[in-house]
Amino acid sequence: MKFEPGEVKTYLLSLQERIVAELERLDGLHFARDVWQRGPDDPAGLGGGGDTRVIEQGELFERGGVAFSHVTGDRLPPSATAARQELAGRGFEAMGVSLVLHPRNPYCPTVHMNVRFLVATQEGKDPIFWFGGGMDLTPYYGFEKDCHHFHQTCRTALAPFGPDRHARYKRWCDEYFFLKHRGEPRGIGGIFYDDLHEPGFAECFALTRSVGDHFLPAYVPILQRRRSLAFGERERDFQAYRRGRYVEFNLVWDRGTLFGLQSGGRTESILMSMPPTVKWRYDWKPLTGSEEESLYRDFLRPRDWADEA
Repeated sequence: MKFEPGEVKTYLLSLQERIVAELERLDGLHFARDVWQRGPDDPAGLGGGGDTRVIEQGELFERGGVAFSHVTGDRLPPSATAARQELAGRGFEAMGVSLVLHPRNPYCPTVHMNVRFLVATQEGKDPIFWFGGGMDLTPYYGFEKDCHHFHQTCRTALAPFGPDRHARYKRWCDEYFFLKHRGEPRGIGGIFYDDLHEPGFAECFALTRSVGDHFLPAYVPILQRRRSLAFGERERDFQAYRRGRYVEFNLVWDRGTLFGLQSGGRTESILMSMPPTVKWRYDWKPLTGSEEESLYRDFLRPRDWADEA
């Protein structure tokens, strides 16, 4: 396959449609749709647009978003050129699908998935492209069966592309989704990759498609197992407390959030990942022997979940 950005856009739009359709089937509530466009008088000098789908106060999902964006600009933002200074000053074309789902039931984990494609352009020079993406799981109450399933599905997604891919991208995910100021991971990880441009467009695109296509198989069985478990105010309170960590990571460390804000992106779509209800407490510690302590002790640490199973 030759270099075809149009094929990437077609795939991303179809991926968004498939995911939204399945999530609507599970919840019973339809996603609201917000189609937006950058005009010629855009203050940030950006072109393009997007399609943001949001669900709020559903039976299953308290809040969630599945967004497609395709944005162009005259200059790459600093977050995109920090590791590749030679690209500073180039124009860009960026597209992707990004989702975050916050279920109502505290026994159902929050999930994040993103697949993206970026092209850096400069007159008189060949375009430089790369893919990025991944998915990760953030449980509030830990179930080893769920963790095994999620990581095994991630490994299956990467298996056709080399025996070392999963180990590398799992380690990258563990290192990336880590709150340095807290000294703890955001969740139980998954896979993460960026700056993927070798061995060529065709294989990089195929790997990214595989990651996107394995999202529903990785997450839906977990929802189906946990959505009917009974919970009370204690579990909801702990869920709100742990959601605070999600907010802290997205606003302090997440490169996607920084890219969107630095490039003058659409704030509502960028921040759709925020949970609806969050709590912070001063120096809170879980009770010894509690399920909440088990999350910290047994789940919020790097483990070879796929191999353990």
